This record gives sequence, C-alpha cells and structure tokens, in this order.
Amino acid sequence: MGVKEKRTIRVEGKELTISNPDKMMYPEDGITKWSYLLYLTRLAPWMLPHCRGRWLTTIRFPDGVHGKSFYQKNVPSHAPDWVRTAAWNEVEYILLEDTATLAWLANLACLEFHLSFDRVDAPDLPPELVFDLDPSAPPFEKVVEVALYTKEVLDGMGLSSYVKTSGATGLQVYVPIRRRYTFDDTRRVSRFVAMYLAQKYPRLITIERTVKNRGDKVYFDYLQHWRGKSLIAPYSPRARKGAPVSTPLTWEELKKGVRPEQFTLATIHGRLTEKGDLFAVMLTEDSRHDLTDILKWIPK
Repeated sequence: MGVKEKRTIRVEGKELTISNPDKMMYPEDGITKWSYLLYLTRLAPWMLPHCRGRWLTTIRFPDGVHGKSFYQKNVPSHAPDWVRTAAWNEVEYILLEDTATLAWLANLACLEFHLSFDRVDAPDLPPELVFDLDPSAPPFEKVVEVALYTKEVLDGMGLSSYVKTSGATGLQVYVPIRRRYTFDDTRRVSRFVAMYLAQKYPRLITIERTVKNRGDKVYFDYLQHWRGKSLIAPYSPRARKGAPVSTPLTWEELKKGVRPEQFTLATIHGRLTEKGDLFAVMLTEDSRHDLTDILKWIPK
C-alpha cells in the first residue's frame, strides 16, 4: 500500500500534520477534510470567543458524515502538549482556546463542538439561561412559534433573550445572567417558563421526556441546562448533509421566516461579514440579568 497523503501546516506557530486531506467529510457538498479545515479556521475569530474557558465535547466522524462517529471527551493521549485541558468529574476535557487547537481538532475529523453550560473558572455558575426547543416533527414553523412565545414570556419577566439555530432542526434561546446563580437557581427559572408555556399551549408544546409520548409537539427542553451536560457551540458545524452551522439570528428575521439549512459552512462567512456576531452580547458583562427578584417569587 502507498503512503497516505499528508500535509504539514503551521498555525499560530504550531506545526500540524494533516492526514488524508482529500478525504470527503461532506460528500454531497464536496467538502474534504482540507476544505473543512479552511472553513473552520476562517470561523475561528467568531467561534473561539464562545468556546474559551468551557469544557469541550466533540463528535468525531473519521470517515465523514456518513461514517461511524464517536464522542470525544477525554483528551487523546497523542494530543500535542500545547493543547490546553481542564479536569471535571474524572474527565480531562479539551479546552478550545485557540486556532491551532481548532485546526488540530479539524484534523481529527471533529465535525461538532459541544460546550459545557458553565465555565472552568466558575463551575456550577452558568453565565446564561438556555432553552433548547426540539421539534418532534416538521414543520420548522412550529419551533419558530414556540421560540417567539418564549421570548414573549421572557420579555414579560424583564429578561432580554437571543436565539440561534441548533444547526439541525431546532432553536435555542439564551438569556445572559449574572455569574452568581447555581444550576439549582437556573433550573427553577427554566422549569417555571417551561411549565407555563406547556400549560398555556398544550397542543403545541410538551415537556414530556419520552420521545414516543411527545406526538408531533415541540419538546421544550429545560433539563439539558445542567452541570456536566453540553450544547452545540455558536458557529459549530453539524454532521448533516449540507454542512449546516449553528447560527445566531435576530428575532426579526426569525419572524419573517428562515430555514436552518440556509446557514452552512459555505454561506456563514458572508453572513458574518454582513451582520457580525449576533451573540457577541453573551461575551459582555454589562448585559447580564440579575435573577434575585425573580427567584423570590418563583416556587422552589
């Protein structure tokens, strides 16, 4: 057998060997491992600020989106010594801190990047509330409707909210909060919102955990937001045909009508040039909400 093709590159002064650069990662979209790496490193200035300081879980697809996959939590033994890590619950997680680490992960065929809800420097103190809206069946407009109802409730509670596509079929709603509330605190708020909406719109929304019992309703997942769990990172690709990307939206464009498949590795850069990072507010401290008064009247 011949020697497999490799390419050597330098990223931020770090030397990386890219194996099988011509292997197809997204065959229908013509995206090889090499072109995937180029797309991903272009996304680095937008993606990395949201990933830094959080425990990372990736999903690897060594033979592309149609091949077998596996979750990578523990840092592999062959990782370069410059890849930063942090331990939690007996797992040595990778920290996605720089473009070199992102390029190294691209070479490992990591097609999805999932982040912890809390940060390494403040464990158990999540900096946002997150609601994961997951459709049980088409159409996507159902999830949009639920997201808009969620915004309406949050507005009524004095909480500003921001939305992004999951990159798959759902939407995720974020509320930036002060870094002083535990997961037990945030669970009280998210459970209140979930139960209120499920009771107000019983034909549309469910909080039923068992998939077969959800029917065609939108699953309002308030339980995912918890210690040790994770959610797809802003601007992370997804391992699906079309190479979709988890993309922040404005509420206005969500109302007008969008489709998750509009936002892909091929289109995201033009969008970022035009609109910038619509989730940049998540990186600032002055926009964070105080939940103290809300927690006083929400049942324990």
